[in-house]
Amino acid sequence: MTVDTSGPGPSDDPAERAEDRARGRAEDRVQGRAEDRARGRVQGRAEDRVQGRAEDRAQDQAQDRESGTGAGLSERDRDVLAVERRGWPGPGAKERAIRERLGISPTRYYQLLNALLDDPRALEHDPVTVNRLRRIRDERRERR
Repeated sequence: MTVDTSGPGPSDDPAERAEDRARGRAEDRVQGRAEDRARGRVQGRAEDRVQGRAEDRAQDQAQDRESGTGAGLSERDRDVLAVERRGWPGPGAKERAIRERLGISPTRYYQLLNALLDDPRALEHDPVTVNRLRRIRDERRERR
C-alpha cells in the first residue's frame, strides 16, 4: 500500500508546525476578546481607557477651577484624591483603577494618600474626602 503525500496536509517541518500553532493561538485570542467584548466583560481597547482617564482629569480640573482650589497640589496628588473620592464596588476594581489611572502600585497609592491626609493643601482642595479619611484613620488607630 502506498500513501499519497503530494497534497496539502500536516507538515513534517517543526518550524512550520510551530508557526501553525502560533497562528491558531493568535486567532483564538482575537476571537476570545471579541466574544468577551460582546458579553460586556472587557471594557474595550487601551485607547478607550486612556480617553476615560483624560475625561476624568478634565472633570477634576474643571471642579478645581470652579472651587478655586488645588493650586498647591500636584496633578498626581489631585488624582489620588479623585480616586479616593469615588465609591468602589470592591477592592479589586479600585486596585485596577489605581494601576491603570495613576500608574502606581496600590501600596504606593496608600502611602501617598496617607501623606496627603496631613497636608493642609489637600484639606483645602477636597475637605469632604480628607476629613472623612482622617476620621476613618483616627478610628482605626483608636481600636489598636
